Amino acid sequence: MDPTTDNAAHTGDPAAARASLEALRAEIAKAVVGQDPAVTGLAVALLCRGHVLLEGVPGVAKTLLVRTLAAALDLDTKRVQFTPDLMPSDVTGSLVYDARTSEFSFQPGPVFTHLLLADEINRTPPKTQASLLEAMEERQVTVDGTPRPLPDPFLVAATQNPVEYEGTYPLPEAQLDRFLLKLTIPLPSRQDEIDVLTRHAEGFNPQDLRAAGVRPVATAADLETARAAVAKTTVSPEITAYVVDICRATRESPSLSLGVSPRGATALLSTARAWAWLTGRDYVIPDDVKALALPTLRHRVQLRPEAEMEGVTTDSVINAILTHVPVPR
Repeated sequence: MDPTTDNAAHTGDPAAARASLEALRAEIAKAVVGQDPAVTGLAVALLCRGHVLLEGVPGVAKTLLVRTLAAALDLDTKRVQFTPDLMPSDVTGSLVYDARTSEFSFQPGPVFTHLLLADEINRTPPKTQASLLEAMEERQVTVDGTPRPLPDPFLVAATQNPVEYEGTYPLPEAQLDRFLLKLTIPLPSRQDEIDVLTRHAEGFNPQDLRAAGVRPVATAADLETARAAVAKTTVSPEITAYVVDICRATRESPSLSLGVSPRGATALLSTARAWAWLTGRDYVIPDDVKALALPTLRHRVQLRPEAEMEGVTTDSVINAILTHVPVPR
């Protein structure tokens, strides 16, 4: 990956790195209409070295969103369509016998990339889902006892369909917890849908992003500079206590059978810091925590069956908690 001269000049400059990441929104908008919150969530995940679960009905541009992000970031990307017959080695890679040398050599799987699109991850059995766990958590793949590091940056963007459950394998809690964010991709507004159809009528081809004008606006070097700046973002003791109080309240909620773990609290603190830096501050305020609470926590809690029958949702429970937990002054 060869950064352009312009991006090379940005290396090491946090303000320029922030500008590059802010340019992602405009660049992705050339191909994807009206999904700003999801674009922001993906940028936050990249800054936090986290992974993203995208949930939405078929046809709302989940796959196109990830492909456009990779094109705008000048990163390598691979796509895996998860199916019931997919094997773990189809994701991680395997040892292949070479008759010429009489030795086994490792053939890397699609997980060896910067941005892995795991399409319909809940359509594959738990054994194959679990093959991603080590990659997501340890950023390496172990085959035949040998650990092999993955490229940096490395992000898994997994999609799942929330309305079709036949022939699916719901992700276990342990794997859900490995995703930094769960982003819901809604159906577009009327005007956004008109814009989508207008683009297609004018010849837009989602398979040809370069023809749509999508160009790299940030590089891995910009990401590294941005991550270093995020790590210096100040978090006061009051903000830390606020994050802890929100997460502890989920464990005490009568509507939830499973609350947020300490890992989830750490994730919320990380995403709030990244959002604070993206918005131009070097310190975190309560609004940063509130802004990222839903996507960071919604998949880390579990509703009680009786609450679910009454129409309660995880988002409504978390919103209620945000309303009642005292905000630091």
